[in-house]
Amino acid sequence: MPEQLLFAMEVTLNGLMAGVMYSLVALGFVLIFKASGIFNYAQGVMALFAALTLVGIMDGQVPFSHLINAIFGTEVHNFGWHVPAFLAILLTMVVMVGFAWAVNRFVLRHLVNQEPIILFMATIGLAYFLEGFGDLMWGSDIKKLDVGLPQGINTAIDDVTFNLLGYGFFIDNLDIVATVIAIILVTLLVLFSQYTKQGRALRAVADDHQAALSVGISLNMIWVLVWSIAGFVALVAGIMWGAKSGVQFSLSLIALKALPVLMLGGFTSIPGAIVGGLIIGVGEKLFEFIVGPMVGGATENWFAYVLALLFLVFRPQGLFGEKIIERV
Repeated sequence: MPEQLLFAMEVTLNGLMAGVMYSLVALGFVLIFKASGIFNYAQGVMALFAALTLVGIMDGQVPFSHLINAIFGTEVHNFGWHVPAFLAILLTMVVMVGFAWAVNRFVLRHLVNQEPIILFMATIGLAYFLEGFGDLMWGSDIKKLDVGLPQGINTAIDDVTFNLLGYGFFIDNLDIVATVIAIILVTLLVLFSQYTKQGRALRAVADDHQAALSVGISLNMIWVLVWSIAGFVALVAGIMWGAKSGVQFSLSLIALKALPVLMLGGFTSIPGAIVGGLIIGVGEKLFEFIVGPMVGGATENWFAYVLALLFLVFRPQGLFGEKIIERV
């Protein structure tokens, strides 16, 4: 088999793995938009804040230590203990549920039945607030996140492909773990959305706030629930991306890469977030492999957005999104 074809196969597999990482972020957008009609600009910052909180709890860091030391002239940084990863994840989830309650209490309950652009602007403000609050609470330095996930080349895949094809494929163990977790997440979320009372209530609220209220559905409960679930998804995405590239400011920018995923898959489809991510991941890797050398490279930075633009022109609702029909 030609070496270039083998290399293309390896690039495709790595593209699928990268697409899963994009999809993990896109899932948070879909959940909130599907349940409340809000495009949550803060989803990427939520992933950053969740990862910062997880690292801070694991390392026993004193929250707001920089502020405390600046005001009182102390040198307090750590409690002197380390929290196991599993317990730290549970505590971080509690923090994200508290964040969901605060968002509903101080923001969303005052914006019931407002125009979508107002809700969108509110999430922009929330994103910048949360980013600054996270830096103030845990510091802005780059942090290493290690929760025990396997990383590095998967030697089994490398050995099998080398024995069969004479060329060993480099597949990262962390990407394989992310793929398995994404499959589990999507399955659970689809089952929750379709077959539970709360899931049906989420869809009712998304269709019409006032109608949902008239049949006894509590908007407060629904919004806290959906933002809590989105916070959990943000935590999962933050763990995967933080373990891969460190916990730093750029982690919040992964939301920008999730936008083309949403445009392809559809803003209201949970499976669409996964399919869109896979298309973007594979597409940008293969495009860079095939076309990149001809145009000087760096095509991965813009390929996803060009593809999303084409979808907006020819199929604006995405592959799995619901077509909006307005009668006048």
